Amino acid sequence: MKILIANRGEIALRVMRSARALGYGCVAVHGPGEAGAPHVLAADLAVAVSGYLDGPAIIAAALATRAGMVHPGYGFLSENAGFAAACAEAGLVFIGPSPEAIALMGDKGSAKAAAQAAGVPCLPGATEDLLEAGARIGVPLMVKAALGGGGKGMRLVRALAALPEALTRAASEAEKSFGDGALILEKALLAPRHIEVQVFGDSHGSVVHLGERDCSIQRRHQKVVEEAPSPAVDAALREQMGAAAVGLAKACGYQGAGTVEFLLEDGAFYFLEMNTRLQVEHPVTEAVTGLDLVDWQIRVARGEPLPLSQDQITLTGHAIEVRLYAEDPANGFLPQTGRILRWAPDEGLRSDDALAEGVEVGAGFDPMLAKLIAHGSDRETVRQRLIEGLSRTEVLGLRTNKPFLSRVLAHPVFAQGNATTAFLERDFATDPSLTPTPPDPALLALAVLLLAGAPAPRFGFTTGPRPTLTRRFDTGTGTASVTVTLDGPTAHLPDGPRVTLDSVTPTHARARLNGVARTLPYARDGDTLHLADLTLTDITLAPAQTRAQQGDGRILAPMAGTVLAVDVALGDRVTQGQTLAILEAMKMEHPLRAPFAGRITSLALTKGAQVRARQPLITLDPESP
Repeated sequence: MKILIANRGEIALRVMRSARALGYGCVAVHGPGEAGAPHVLAADLAVAVSGYLDGPAIIAAALATRAGMVHPGYGFLSENAGFAAACAEAGLVFIGPSPEAIALMGDKGSAKAAAQAAGVPCLPGATEDLLEAGARIGVPLMVKAALGGGGKGMRLVRALAALPEALTRAASEAEKSFGDGALILEKALLAPRHIEVQVFGDSHGSVVHLGERDCSIQRRHQKVVEEAPSPAVDAALREQMGAAAVGLAKACGYQGAGTVEFLLEDGAFYFLEMNTRLQVEHPVTEAVTGLDLVDWQIRVARGEPLPLSQDQITLTGHAIEVRLYAEDPANGFLPQTGRILRWAPDEGLRSDDALAEGVEVGAGFDPMLAKLIAHGSDRETVRQRLIEGLSRTEVLGLRTNKPFLSRVLAHPVFAQGNATTAFLERDFATDPSLTPTPPDPALLALAVLLLAGAPAPRFGFTTGPRPTLTRRFDTGTGTASVTVTLDGPTAHLPDGPRVTLDSVTPTHARARLNGVARTLPYARDGDTLHLADLTLTDITLAPAQTRAQQGDGRILAPMAGTVLAVDVALGDRVTQGQTLAILEAMKMEHPLRAPFAGRITSLALTKGAQVRARQPLITLDPESP
């Protein structure tokens, strides 16, 4: 018997581990350009399809490879009732809830109605006439895609004047991500806890919950840190929320893994939505329950009763998961692309990933690279273990949010267990990891030493026994320069500190920075050096315009992506903040806005064009509009 996994990346590999432990062979599918992807290489069989949303092709692949079951993972087709029904019609077992349950609970509008019918508290909202409903409900409002999740198709609206654009952009994202641009509107809570309860049902009428997860730390409505249990939930509240989640699941005849999400504020909780699939953050529940949730999914799908009853499920210790993203927190969390040059997660952490050196991270998928999870007897031990594990995790080749994650975990508000969904905007808003800061001069000096293997004329060495030179680097958020005097393997900085390169391997440099010995990972890619958490491109000899900043009115592509729309024409006069164009990267839309009022003097982009990061796109002359 074989299971076809209708997904990619880390979740495909995660499903394979449990499937093989149960004696199943594994079939992978892959889109264009992914024939050598890790999940494809790990599978027993692999079939090319046009894309991960191509349901008919995926079903055909399952039938052609004699796979009897299909696991959708999360995202893509996992909450598509039509796909689940098509699997059943083709004689395939869909590892998930019934098409009816997906249709009911996978649509946020009908799910909310079902929650209300089941007596679960809900916030005011609407599913139609959204402009009129927004005026009636009042701000703040949350616009949401009716289908799907992952923060796509979501917009927080603080002023009614912003509602029309929010609806347009959210619908566009929802259409591209889930194939349906339907939206709902809901009253927004600005600083609640985001608590979700893991539920499981079988075909024999039993439903249990496996405790809760706290997913309050989010950016762009995408979760960044998750933990179980929640520091805000005691035993009595856990029982209440668990009973509400189980009651809702029973009311819709739910089978398989699902998650009922709530907002918690001042001791009161409100139904948010139900995810009719396995969650990205399921590892923290696995850690505190000691259970394999994918194993449970497969057993339930083949008709077995739940392995445990509610009174047999216990929670032990604490677990925290962080999501490692290919994004730049200091540049508005913009997604990043590039090639993985070094990947070595800390051995003390659980790492769910599909990374390998040489893997290309493109703009076509979600920017999550890996999930790193720590488990221990108590929350503080786990928090410290994860901080240290992140410091020992090596990922080079593109910018990531790894330093940001460490600072979140170390923040006093998080350490005290008091973070809400407003954490990043309110408590963390002034953290240095969210704004571009100059690199440590000692690390720049070490970069000079590592790059100094190039021919001397390339670096402009002066004559004499102790050459002095100045290097300029593009850091991705600006330029940085350093002047050093070289004395063998030592670089002296002007104000006295020195950096000595003691030894070098192909992957690590052992150096003394201001007297402190450190071993740092590095990788070189042409004129770009990836050193620890820095990405430095040598632009010392580049033309002056390469080092120009956007203060001259040039608007550069903030990341690699596709031009989704161009809203202006050459010669147009625009106002400050006006949307000029929209780029799409990693299934998210990113508007390019005018930094000041002026006139468009150059326009180097067209709808549908692919652009590279930092490519000049628009020039704005700062004349009065």
